[in-house]
Amino acid sequence: MRWKVLNKYLYTQSDNVMSYLIKNLALMSGVAGLLLAVTPVQGAASLDFKKAAVPFMEKYCYDCHGGKSTKADLDLKAIKDDKAILENHKLWRGVLQQVNSGEMPPKKAAHKPTPEEIEKFNNSLTESFTKAESKLKPDPGHVTMRRLNRVEYNNTVRDLTAVDYFPAENFPADDIGHGFDNIGDVLSISPVHLERYLDAAEGIAQRSVYLTLPKPNNRDRSSNFLSPRYGSEDSNRPVTNAEPELFYVERFEKPGDYVFKVRVRGTNAPDVEPPQFALLVNDKEIGKFTWSVETNNNEGQRRGRSSRTFEVPVPGLTAGEHKFTLRYLNQQRGEVTNRMLYVNNFFIVGPEDTRSEFMKRMDTVAAGKPPQERIQPVTEWFVTRAFRRPATKEEIARYVRVFQAGQAANTNSFEAGLQQMVKTVLCSPKFLFRTELDDRPKTKDAHPLDEYQLASRLSYFLWCTMPDEELFALAAKNQLTANLETQVKRMLKDPRGETLVKNFGLQWLQLQRLTSFTPDTTLFPGVDDRLKKAMIRETELFLAEIVREDRSVLDLVDADFTYLNRTLARHYGIEDKVFTNSNNGGEGFGRRFGGRRGGGSDEFVRVTLPDKSRGGLLTQASILTATSNPNRTSPVKRGKWVLEQILGTPPPPPPPGVSELDEQHDLKGTLRQRMEQHRANPACANCHQQMDAMGFAFENFDAVGRFRAKDGNDVIDPSGTLPDGQSFQGAGELKAILKGKKDLLARNLTEKLMIYGLGRGLEYYDERTIKQVVAQMAQNEYKFSTMVTAIVKSDPFRLRRGKELKEKHELGE
Repeated sequence: MRWKVLNKYLYTQSDNVMSYLIKNLALMSGVAGLLLAVTPVQGAASLDFKKAAVPFMEKYCYDCHGGKSTKADLDLKAIKDDKAILENHKLWRGVLQQVNSGEMPPKKAAHKPTPEEIEKFNNSLTESFTKAESKLKPDPGHVTMRRLNRVEYNNTVRDLTAVDYFPAENFPADDIGHGFDNIGDVLSISPVHLERYLDAAEGIAQRSVYLTLPKPNNRDRSSNFLSPRYGSEDSNRPVTNAEPELFYVERFEKPGDYVFKVRVRGTNAPDVEPPQFALLVNDKEIGKFTWSVETNNNEGQRRGRSSRTFEVPVPGLTAGEHKFTLRYLNQQRGEVTNRMLYVNNFFIVGPEDTRSEFMKRMDTVAAGKPPQERIQPVTEWFVTRAFRRPATKEEIARYVRVFQAGQAANTNSFEAGLQQMVKTVLCSPKFLFRTELDDRPKTKDAHPLDEYQLASRLSYFLWCTMPDEELFALAAKNQLTANLETQVKRMLKDPRGETLVKNFGLQWLQLQRLTSFTPDTTLFPGVDDRLKKAMIRETELFLAEIVREDRSVLDLVDADFTYLNRTLARHYGIEDKVFTNSNNGGEGFGRRFGGRRGGGSDEFVRVTLPDKSRGGLLTQASILTATSNPNRTSPVKRGKWVLEQILGTPPPPPPPGVSELDEQHDLKGTLRQRMEQHRANPACANCHQQMDAMGFAFENFDAVGRFRAKDGNDVIDPSGTLPDGQSFQGAGELKAILKGKKDLLARNLTEKLMIYGLGRGLEYYDERTIKQVVAQMAQNEYKFSTMVTAIVKSDPFRLRRGKELKEKHELGE
């Protein structure tokens, strides 16, 4: 029955949403392939592919990867021309990476190529890519129309209706594609989504538009919970010259006009000066009062047996913490026993204006006009922002009718009509989906998105939400494209820029797994949810500084600072060093994040690290724990993570039939010795040579990220040698080597950020853009904003396919 009602409602009230969604279900399925590209190699003059690359492969590669033998299902003989090479970028990038790193040909090979042969091979492939790219027309690719994911939905609702509500928490989980949850090809939609969309729209409309205004909130604080002596058992606290003040601090989420009330009782003889007191807010006196028998007429009050309430308005109180104080004013002269003032309660009432923030915003639209004349402009304002583009005349007329129908059904209430209109708009596919309809579908070549579509791409990329008023204004004036760089810098510094850290950063680093990771409680008894949250928060704050301060992305690998609270510093074994170091300012240094006033273990501060053993992402507990097993470290997981997430050079999958290390009970010795025995298997040797070396660099950090010198009774050896011959002793030296691979690091991060920003996997025709972005980063110290700006200004981000490319790809050419 519920589904029938929902189906009818959606058809009649919400732009035929059911029909629209069903027609597009096919667009919500499938996964696009991600093809990575080859990094150009500088060297001698480029050579023809057939004259240089083919002889090289005949000599060193075809025995295993051509003809009768095709190990790893790789047949290099099958690709012989420039176009085929370009379309198989992922394969050729892997070939080059393994040849240049020394992984291939394998160590057991009878002959190894000379540096000159490798250089010629590199240059011949580079020339092939260059030739193939030069023949390609600019292709911005295709982005599947996609629904808002859960984070985008919550954030959009927050910014559209000013409702502090997270309705998408009840939505089905978003599917993941290419490592991210905003990929159009995998963001499916189900009947459950439709049910939840309706429920959410009803809840949002009720929270944003009140049919009856609620009473102001009354915060009541009994005197035994006032300071000083918080927690006193006395609920009638006397104030005297010895203890002349009572106060407490309250945090307010909403600004507005409030009232500060106190309930007191007093005693005084007729010939004695009556008790006097002042009320203060933030130590500023806002009212002075006298308690006297003359203010009360009955005898009980004359004897001090009754209480009175005194109040003072507090206009324009801002959001945040505020201190409320009662101060006793009488000066004691001799012994006065018949004058006493007792405090029963403090009350803070407000804000007096109980309209929702959304209602206040709507009241500014066509302000001063009669309600019926405001319906059309209010509807146009809301629909335009909900659809992230100017509403058409037909859309405005449709939703005005919905507004009027809501009024008619509820005693002609303007608020009832507004609530019905809001609920209906939130069920429209034009709100639920990020649509980018082509206003020039017959144009042959690639052409720009319109300014409103560009504003949406930019805001959902950097903020995971709808455009703000500044972006809307620039789009309306057709000036956004000309101001992209300015807007990128503004948006990255805005507090909403932290959503890029949480949504892109944590998915890129694969830290979601940490929330469900449970280490062995016998071996690691102190690792609880609180500590795991602190681990993730360190990474969030570290990434946020890279973004906010526009630092080099190379600092992601190694830096001399991080963010710690006492709990995490104690876990790292450096609490005394970082919280008592005068350079860090002890309890009072640096920026504070997410803690209580006055310090404490929940408060994060920026610290300068005391040595090189920590620094950068790779030695943060979040990464080290997420890449471990529950009962021990995993050099393989850690090394593989560095190759995949930092360098962008993932190893091939393990060959079939090879057992996990823990399943090979015949292996003996330390973890390193067992790994060396495992690596003796020729099927495992090449991949593990690099993975294991990188993983062992972090063996001084246990499975939950604590530093150690021994693993049990065995002294840890964190040394290693990479396939290219570079050796290191521990994490610090490996990080220095990795930080030197500037273009490789920049390229990997560019690819990840492009996937996230475009909402699709990368294809061979994106190679030109990747090269341009990395080149611009190299010219500007690899700053984060340079990368983002270059992506936002790129063809894939700003343009859409023309008719010719659409038809070509529809035919599968």
